[in-house]
Amino acid sequence: MNLIPAEVLLEGYAKGIFPMALSRKDPSYNWYIAEKRGVIPIDGFRVSRKVRRFIRQKPYRWSVNEDFRGGMECCADRESTWISDRIIESFVRLHEMGHAHSVEIYQEERLVGGVYGVVLRSAFFAESMFKYEPEMDKIALYHCHQRLKERKFRLWDTQFYTPHLGQFGCIEIEAAEYDKMLAKALRSSARFDNENVQI
Repeated sequence: MNLIPAEVLLEGYAKGIFPMALSRKDPSYNWYIAEKRGVIPIDGFRVSRKVRRFIRQKPYRWSVNEDFRGGMECCADRESTWISDRIIESFVRLHEMGHAHSVEIYQEERLVGGVYGVVLRSAFFAESMFKYEPEMDKIALYHCHQRLKERKFRLWDTQFYTPHLGQFGCIEIEAAEYDKMLAKALRSSARFDNENVQI
């Protein structure tokens, strides 16, 4: 399969653009830019009391980078998706290079939720998330946020604002403001992973 070169992907993210395909089997892809950008301020993330109670009870296990490919496959497992096979393989390569990371949520060793994204310096570009059980996507976002905050990331990009993301503190900003935030994030570095982490 003809992968999207890693240097091309990273250059795109550094410019504030991101790739999407038209379907799972689409061999091509296009670059997109959001005129108004969705971001979650790292100090403004929030989850409901119900989710926090679930986190305290912790009837699950979470990990970092334990199954990056599996998480992407789950995100693409829907009727309509922009995550093509070519994008999956290209992002797995980014992951192997240390530029793409995932958070997985397991119940009884079954993968039930997760989120993945691209890391460039101190910017985290969230790509997609999924759940197979109630609240598991929210649990994944919570642990993703904890890691971004602990590791002093400066930008949490969600590409677009949606009401669903709004419940977590996502806001919509103008492209010019986003460009400034991105430039600032690219001037400092942060690391999402150590090695594979299981908790």
